[in-house]
Amino acid sequence: MTKQFNLESYLDEIYSVFPESNHQPIIGLTANYSDIDATIRSAYYQQIVKAGGTPIIIPPIADKNVIINTLEQIDALVLTGGADYNPLWAGEQPIKELHNINKERDLAELLTTRLAYNRQIPMLGICRGIQTLAMALGGRVEQDIENPLVKDDKSLGKHIKHSQDADRSEPTHVVNIQNNSMLSDIYGDSAFVNTFHHQAVADPGSKFNVVATSPDGVIEAIESSEYKSIMGVQWHPEWLGEEGLKLFTWLVKRGEEFNKAKHLHSKILTLDSHCDTPMFFPQGVKFDHRDPRILYDLHKMYDGHQDAVTMVAYLPQKPKPGEIPAGMSPKQYADSIFDQINDIIAAKSAYVSLARTPEELYQNKAKGRKSIMLGIENGLAIGNDIKNIEHFAKRGIVYITLCHNGDNDICDSARGKNTHGGVSEFGEKVIKEMNRLGVMVDLSHGGEKSFYDALDISSTPIVCSHSNGKALCDVPRNLTDDQMRALASKGGVAQITMYHGFLRKEGEASILDAVAHLEHAIDVMGIEHVGIGTDFDGDGGVKGLADASELINFTIMLLRRKYKEEDIRSIWGGNWLRVMNLVQKGK
Repeated sequence: MTKQFNLESYLDEIYSVFPESNHQPIIGLTANYSDIDATIRSAYYQQIVKAGGTPIIIPPIADKNVIINTLEQIDALVLTGGADYNPLWAGEQPIKELHNINKERDLAELLTTRLAYNRQIPMLGICRGIQTLAMALGGRVEQDIENPLVKDDKSLGKHIKHSQDADRSEPTHVVNIQNNSMLSDIYGDSAFVNTFHHQAVADPGSKFNVVATSPDGVIEAIESSEYKSIMGVQWHPEWLGEEGLKLFTWLVKRGEEFNKAKHLHSKILTLDSHCDTPMFFPQGVKFDHRDPRILYDLHKMYDGHQDAVTMVAYLPQKPKPGEIPAGMSPKQYADSIFDQINDIIAAKSAYVSLARTPEELYQNKAKGRKSIMLGIENGLAIGNDIKNIEHFAKRGIVYITLCHNGDNDICDSARGKNTHGGVSEFGEKVIKEMNRLGVMVDLSHGGEKSFYDALDISSTPIVCSHSNGKALCDVPRNLTDDQMRALASKGGVAQITMYHGFLRKEGEASILDAVAHLEHAIDVMGIEHVGIGTDFDGDGGVKGLADASELINFTIMLLRRKYKEEDIRSIWGGNWLRVMNLVQKGK
């Protein structure tokens, strides 16, 4: 067709349909810097377009506002190739084999990568980009791959050529790919690649697995060890046509997935029913900082697109020295925790608010604020004075976990000594008073007899704010299938928790185990009776769900399993809020 130089003809083509375009994930590409120009080779963005994405070029600017606002707009990130890093960023001195460095890019890309990682943004690192991933996230880069090998006589003659003179589109060596990796899903057990480098990842760090090597052992690809959509390759797929396109297609699909999860979180209310963050307040943690000592703070809530969390005042059954200030009663300690939460909210009231009702939660979300709800873990806090329940109800608590890891005056614990044979006489009065005041009865940690007693006593549905299935992990603390069915029959909910010891007894627990427990609970109880209570900062946290910033990954897992929006809405708080509403209205 003859090219037309008529703007209106092109506009007519756009205007003749509605909507004017289909949605495409926005893919950011880091630009190179040379002389006075920020540039990028066309092969990068052309592959993004072929893969179905919309490319935008990210200039090398280390300004935090520019970086963060950029990351808010993109769905995935390509870290492109280029010059060597200044080894000072790795705490190393330069060796003589170091090539040109690019000071304009280094800090900008290290910051961008770390902040993108915090936000769970899918990433593909290419050549320098794989090294960026390693340097930004705890790995190490070899300044020159020839250097360590020539010092080892046994390696002489075995090192292949990694800086080819052939055309960029011509593969010149093979890489061997690990089974059961994202990369093997794309290419199988090997791939032919082009290669233009003299540096390589020496150690990927704990956040990555090595998934491909060249015949001489050089690391050619790494990917997330945390079930995240992050991958780095040492070769240049942008020049490899259809074979290289496969990697960009993978990234664009992951970007689309991430976009759907973000969009869904903007529409629904996401509520975590249980965390123990306040137990760290005496250590001087700062909720408005991204504090590495805690798993919930404002940064992590915003990074994870998380709306609300119930922070509990945790009362240890047998406090360790210094765990509760000397001379302070359990009631006083709980009050001190709630005082500190109120102080946090007062200091950052534009960004976070207290909530007690479903209505207040939705109001906060509409105003762009995160919500904190209050709870008590261990009825020890009320002592033997039933009037204290009303005291805490007036402070805004939404539930009380009747016991913890030991029997108390209210009931027997799953790890107790069967002191009362279930719920005590005093415990029955406690439950009825909680019913009267609209406070949810939580039987997480409760013994099995206590659980069934509470079901019979309570006039409103009970909850298990952070409990998993005994059928998948046989520990006293978890719920049997019969308990789950009984809970559902009375209208209650069980919230899956991320505590590794309640997810599996052997091996390392991960997000996959959490999903397995959720789906088991759904099979037994129905999807109307499940939810999420992480137990973050109470030893909760597993690979893929390590803190609040990663909670959007759970939504991504649900989307991969084809859960509908209404089901995800129910899981992420809808079911819990239904019960809360019934309890608060006394029905």
